[in-house]
Amino acid sequence: MFTIPHDGLADVAPWFLPERPGPLIFAHARRFGQGRVVVDRWPEPRLLLADAGGGNYALRGDPQVLIEPAATGIDLAETAGFIDAPPSFETALRLLDPGLGRWDRVIAVLPDSVLDASSDSRVRRMTAADELAASRLDPEMAWIAGTWGGPAPLAAAGVAWAAFACGAPIAVAVPFYIGNHYEDIGVVTAPEHRRQGLSRSCAAAVIADIRARGHTPTWTTSPDNISSLAVAQTLGFIQERPDVLWGFRTPIPTG
Repeated sequence: MFTIPHDGLADVAPWFLPERPGPLIFAHARRFGQGRVVVDRWPEPRLLLADAGGGNYALRGDPQVLIEPAATGIDLAETAGFIDAPPSFETALRLLDPGLGRWDRVIAVLPDSVLDASSDSRVRRMTAADELAASRLDPEMAWIAGTWGGPAPLAAAGVAWAAFACGAPIAVAVPFYIGNHYEDIGVVTAPEHRRQGLSRSCAAAVIADIRARGHTPTWTTSPDNISSLAVAQTLGFIQERPDVLWGFRTPIPTG
């Protein structure tokens, strides 16, 4: 197994082209130096695993290499999380994890014609000054910072918008993945503060940032997440396609 240095990632970037809406795991890892990218061998790799942090992975290449001995393939012994991979990987992944779960996803895109939502005084941008507050993020909500290295690095990055109560974030939206053309939004609100429009307001602020960078906002959720689907609809997102993530040694969330 070979870890590609950051300055060598351009050599394998074509494995993820053309870029499309959804989990931009490789693009995010390359852009921000987050996580790692490994291949089974170098040069002439046959299999690639991109890790953007927080249990978010992507696999590309030849699935058969996955079931080769670890010395010649890619060792997934310490891997657990959600894997973006073509359907051809299911058999090999299931051999490694008989409990492999299928997480159906809905991917939506915000058309250029949709106007930005109005601002909301209850939410503001998180900055490095919020690192202490970010450390108080409820553990059940901490996944929102997974692709940014954790709550404190997320605050310091200046890309998240949040609402606060008692010195802690109670709703957070962030570009969960940033690619070259698209940015996929993640948003979470504490259960006791839902149905107040905070998810929508935080996400609307992130959308304005994404458009200011010249990128297209996207939204990924599951078909049974009625609340997330409703927020996306009110913001004007249009479904682009269904998709799948594989729950590798990880339970599939519900609702």
